[in-house]
Amino acid sequence: MHDWNQLGRREAIRQLFEGTPFKPFEPASFNTGNGSCTLASRLLLEGIDFDLVYFPLKHLGYKSVVAVTGELYAALSQPRSLNITLGLSAKLDFNMVRELCSGVVAAATEFGYGKLNLELQPSRNGLVISANALGTAAASERPAPQSKDLLCVSGALGAAYLGLQVMERGKARFDQGGDGKEDMEKYRMLVAAYLKPELPARLPGALEESGIKPSAACLVDRGLADALLRMCAQTGLGAKVYADRIPFEGGSFELGRTLDIDPVSAAMNGGEDFRVLLAVPPAQYEQFRHDFQTFDIIGHLAQSDVGAVLVTPDGLEHPVSAPGWNEHNH
Repeated sequence: MHDWNQLGRREAIRQLFEGTPFKPFEPASFNTGNGSCTLASRLLLEGIDFDLVYFPLKHLGYKSVVAVTGELYAALSQPRSLNITLGLSAKLDFNMVRELCSGVVAAATEFGYGKLNLELQPSRNGLVISANALGTAAASERPAPQSKDLLCVSGALGAAYLGLQVMERGKARFDQGGDGKEDMEKYRMLVAAYLKPELPARLPGALEESGIKPSAACLVDRGLADALLRMCAQTGLGAKVYADRIPFEGGSFELGRTLDIDPVSAAMNGGEDFRVLLAVPPAQYEQFRHDFQTFDIIGHLAQSDVGAVLVTPDGLEHPVSAPGWNEHNH
């Protein structure tokens, strides 16, 4: 009998689909004749994905929409319709639910959803948030991925994981009778990266307006390593990422030294950054750099025999591997 942690999440899912007519990890999208529709879904569980001791309810509502919208962005689909189902335990009163929903509405407005549906259900085991989104993309040909396409990411990596460590440390100090707020103020940008991650506003539409056609795209939500492996599988190519090109939030290295956490490892294997990783053909780079200045180039696609590698400043290439079953690192 297999152990979950030995299998890893992706291998477990692959084996569960074995012998069936269905293929795991394919995006839930279908062509409509004049374009395509993409479906995305997320389930967030109290105690696994968030802790209400320190997670503001408005931020939690906002983040639940970010999580599902990021999946649409990775399919280069414009958000259209959003369905949120809340499983509510008795400890949540109406005003708390109102606060949570205010974050959902703020995010749905910011990301351009035309329709928002809400359903409420009782829950015996704390708060459960189910988010399901529909997006559409215009009919247009993507360029075929090539080995020199540039890998560009929409913001700092590893910050959310480091921010979570600040929150957990503050909670532990508070439980012991101390003040857990000092670190949260000192590293507020890292904390914000965890509590309220940001996506580039209206990204699919902005790419279309600029005439930029990425050859591939992924959501970095379980660490950069996982995203790179998914992009390699998607394109049939390899990928090289340069450690000294990875963008970090201010305070990452100072906090890393304090907690004995390598920020590069946090970027590669930490979760919940919710950044968009695009492969951009070199011919489009100047236009892309001009129109999308928040993105950083961190590497490029490579020949398939290269695999996915992290290149250190001294030029050594380390094969990338994704974390196992317990990816949330809570």
